[in-house]
Amino acid sequence: MDKIIIRKAKSEDIEKIANIKVRCWQIAYRNIIADEYLDNMDIEYTIEKNKRIFEQYNIIVAELKNEVIGFCRYDYNNYYEEENADCELIALYIKSEMKRHGIGKKLMKYVINEFKNSKKEKMILWCLKENYPSRAFYESMGGKASKIKSKKFGEKEYELISYLYEL
Repeated sequence: MDKIIIRKAKSEDIEKIANIKVRCWQIAYRNIIADEYLDNMDIEYTIEKNKRIFEQYNIIVAELKNEVIGFCRYDYNNYYEEENADCELIALYIKSEMKRHGIGKKLMKYVINEFKNSKKEKMILWCLKENYPSRAFYESMGGKASKIKSKKFGEKEYELISYLYEL
């Protein structure tokens, strides 16, 4: 495989990031989240939302041959008192056809190094409890399952599980 480049996202990446997120949800969360919710995900809405939040978050992309194939969004300032976590990996998505090539690992290691360089001590991320492939990945990266909470997508509540990483 050609060299994967990890870089800070640029405004011209917003549409690509939105497309990756929507497609990943529609594939990875099928049989977890209601089909009606997934089928009605709106790329245009996601693009507009990403434009509004682009400057608020840190976003990196994985690029292969000048094509964005994955992204990660993270925040230095999210604090979860119960878990004593002082930073958060908010989103990590890789195009389905590019999974299992080490891209998620590269993105996650980049974020962890950023947090370490900023003297952060404990990172948290949240994952759908029934998303077993992602949970296995997060555990393989050293995450320890912690808390369960509910979040509503569409008309239904789903359980999320947190993973904690000592940095």
